[in-house]
Amino acid sequence: MKRNMLPKNMALCIALLLPFMAFAADPPAGTDTGLEFIDTSFENASPLWYEFTSDGTILVHLLYDQERNSPNRAAGHIHFLLHAKTGSKLTLEFKNLDNVWNGKPGSVAKEIKAISLSENGRDWKVVRAENLPGDRVRLTVEMPGPRLYVARIEPYRISDLDALLASIRNNPLVQITPIGKTVQGRELEIIRVGDEHTPYRVFIRARAHPWEPGGNWVVQGLIQRLLKGDDQARKFLQRYCLYVMPMANKDGVARGGTRFNLQGKDLNRNWDKPADPQLAPENYALEKWLEKMIRAGQPPHLALELHNDGSGLLHVSRPAVAGLQRHVERMATLETLLRKHTWFTEGSSKPSFHNSGTLGDGWLERYGIDAAVHEFNCNWIAGLKDYATGRHWENYGEKLADVFYEYFDTVKP
Repeated sequence: MKRNMLPKNMALCIALLLPFMAFAADPPAGTDTGLEFIDTSFENASPLWYEFTSDGTILVHLLYDQERNSPNRAAGHIHFLLHAKTGSKLTLEFKNLDNVWNGKPGSVAKEIKAISLSENGRDWKVVRAENLPGDRVRLTVEMPGPRLYVARIEPYRISDLDALLASIRNNPLVQITPIGKTVQGRELEIIRVGDEHTPYRVFIRARAHPWEPGGNWVVQGLIQRLLKGDDQARKFLQRYCLYVMPMANKDGVARGGTRFNLQGKDLNRNWDKPADPQLAPENYALEKWLEKMIRAGQPPHLALELHNDGSGLLHVSRPAVAGLQRHVERMATLETLLRKHTWFTEGSSKPSFHNSGTLGDGWLERYGIDAAVHEFNCNWIAGLKDYATGRHWENYGEKLADVFYEYFDTVKP
C-alpha cells in the first residue's frame, strides 16, 4: 500500500460518516476554553469541524452541501450541542458562510442575526449574533450548565413530525397517504385534513430546504387549528380541505443538510419540467400525486411553498402564461388577507419578479394552479417586534385557517 493511502473500504466508511461527525483541533497550549466537546451525534445536527484560535475562540467550520452539475453550494444550517464547564464563557465564530447561488458568489453571514439556545433541546431562547467582516458570525455564550444546544432557528425534526402524525392519525377528519420515498428510502406522505368533497382545496409544502424549519411549525399550527373541533374549525372545513406535504427533504433534515437533497438537487427548482425519479424522487412523488388529483378533477385551488430566509416576503412569480393578471390579483388578495389575519407585514416581491422553476412558478405555468412561495424571516418578526420562534410560527399557521376561509369567500376559482 502506498504511503498515506487508505484502503477503499476505509475511505468509503469515512465518507459515509462525514455528515455525522465533528472534527476538532486542540486548543492552544495553556489555554482553558472551558469547552470539552461539540457533539453532532444526534438527529438534524450540523456536519462540521472546529478548531481554536490563539485567544481561545472556537472556529466552527460548517460543511457545504453541493448542487449536482453546478458550482452552487450551501452551508447555513446550525445545530449542535456544546459540552463545557458550567459558567464558562465561550466565543464561537461560524465559518464557511460564503455560499454560491445560481452560479454567483454570495453569503448568508449577513442573514444570521440571531441564534437559538436550549439546555434540553426543547425549550429555546433567542440571542443576538454579531456579524463580522469577511463573511463571519460570532456568538458568545455563558454555559448555564454542562450542556447547551445551539441552533440557527428552533429546530423541527423528523421525530417532531412523527409525533404530530401519531397525534392526528386516528382523527376521522384526517387521512395520511404515503406517496413515495426519499433518496434514502424515507416515506413521504400527504396529510389531508377535512372532506375531499368540500368546495375548495389548499395545498402546502414545507421543508424543501432542510435548514428551514419555519414551514413545519406553520403547518403544525394550521393542522391543529383545523382539528380543534370548535364551531369555527367546523366552519373552515365546510369551505375547504387542506393537503400538506409536511417534510419534502427528510434525508436532508435527518443529516443536518442546508439546501439540496442527497442527489444534489434543489427541490424548489426545476418545476418547469417533469421531475427526474432518480435524482429527485421527492419531487417525482409529489408530481405524480398532483397529476392524479388533476385527473380526478380535484386539483388544489391554491398552493403555498413555505421557506425561511432573511426577508420574509411572499414571492409571486410571473411566468409568461395566459391569465397572469388574474393570478397576480388573486395573490394580492391573499397578501391583503395575510396582513389582516396574521402578523405578516413584509409584503410581496417586486412586480418584475420571475423565479423560474420554483414550485410557485412551475405549478402555475404547467398546471394553471395559483401558487406562491412564502418565506418567513428567520431572525425577526416585524409584525410582532420579536424574534422568530416555533411558537410564533405555529400561531401564524393557526391564523392561516381564517385567511383561507376568507380567500375563498372573495376568490371563486
